[in-house]
Amino acid sequence: MDETSDEPPTSAVLLDSCHFSQVIFNNVEKFYVPGRDVTCCYTLTQNIGPRGKDWVGIFPVGWKTVREYYTFIWAPLPNDTAAQQQIQFKGWLCLSKAYYLPKDDKDYQFCYVDQDGVVRGASVPFQFKAETEDDILVVTTQGEVEEVELQNKNLRKENEELKASCASLQKQNTDLQEELKKTQELQNKLESLRSNTEKLKLELNSLEKENKDLKELDGSRKAELQQLKEQIRNVTSDKADLETKLKTALEYMEQLQSQVLNCKKEVENLSRVDHDKTEQLESLKEENRQLRSARTEEKEQNKEVEHCMECLKGSKAKLSLCPSHCLQNEQQQNLMKKLEEKKCLFQILHGKKKEVDAENQNLREENELLKRLLQSAEVSSFPGFSRARAPTPARQQGFLLFGNPYAAAGANLEAEAAGLGSLRKCPMCDEVFPKHIEASQYEAHMQSHLLECPVCSETFEKSNKQVFDDHVFCHDLE
Repeated sequence: MDETSDEPPTSAVLLDSCHFSQVIFNNVEKFYVPGRDVTCCYTLTQNIGPRGKDWVGIFPVGWKTVREYYTFIWAPLPNDTAAQQQIQFKGWLCLSKAYYLPKDDKDYQFCYVDQDGVVRGASVPFQFKAETEDDILVVTTQGEVEEVELQNKNLRKENEELKASCASLQKQNTDLQEELKKTQELQNKLESLRSNTEKLKLELNSLEKENKDLKELDGSRKAELQQLKEQIRNVTSDKADLETKLKTALEYMEQLQSQVLNCKKEVENLSRVDHDKTEQLESLKEENRQLRSARTEEKEQNKEVEHCMECLKGSKAKLSLCPSHCLQNEQQQNLMKKLEEKKCLFQILHGKKKEVDAENQNLREENELLKRLLQSAEVSSFPGFSRARAPTPARQQGFLLFGNPYAAAGANLEAEAAGLGSLRKCPMCDEVFPKHIEASQYEAHMQSHLLECPVCSETFEKSNKQVFDDHVFCHDLE
């Protein structure tokens, strides 16, 4: 049986990578006769698992790959209990062909090769050497020759059948390899699909997690949106309150402006009154000067009267000595009457002088008061600002000759100034400040209620800090 018609599975595995101890060859002869059957005995160890495509080949010593075999035969699958195996290489003599086995005198060895092309065992070297005629004498008869020819004929027929069978097997092997290749491709596709499926699962898990996070974020965004809506409503209500306060403040400012205009008019009237007062003071000074000159004249007249009194006393003494002088006595009485009249006139003039001095003092005090009122009226012309007025001394009308006609106007101006001072109240917390509080303290109190934007200098109330933060955040977004 010709086993070379079917190529065994081989590979380019080098000699260094083989495992020679897994199959052990037994009873290997040193010499084999060409043309005769060669029996090969081997033992399978526990380190190898035989398969259907394992084969045993005859290799020349020094081979490098399993493709360098000379001939081979398929290794039969062992029974469960049989570890010892035996195969036979045929060496028939054919008249038309050379020997099947090697006939040169090179060194050969048996090798067990698995279906992956890996050598699992190798025997000791041996040679093929023909027997000499001196050693063996072969006698053949005509019947034996015919029998050999018949066997050769049968063997040729069997060889043809085996060739056909090998061709079909090779075709089946090709088909199987194609199917194996397709199966491998399908398996690769399956592995690719599995990896893609794993990736898709991971992506699906990631998407589900991201969807969950987005849902949570959406819930938080809805809560923030609701909170922002609530803040917008609060801001709207605060805006309405501020508009109401602003409207009230504007009305209050208009009232203050009207009051300032009235104060300016009052100041102008007071200026005119002050001018009239100044003129009146000048006239009083002139009158005082006249009174002083009159007093000087009066003093001279008093001196004359005293001189006359002394003269009268002297004359009275003389008259008392001369009672006959009646005419001189009448003259003395007339002089006494004139003297009494002069005394009364002196007393009246002295009283008038005191009244004029008192009136001059009151006019000076009133001028100082008018100046202070003018200064306070000018300061109070600024909106939302008022200064504490100095207390005014009480006017003494009794010292003026004709009374003080401007006392009522001054009292009205003081009342209006006091009203302006009492209106100073914080619009944020409705805190009322006393008159003696300075304007800087009032402005510092107003500033403590406000927050100023560091970008556009817009002011917000501290109660609306969220609105202030949103406003600053909008600047950051820009």
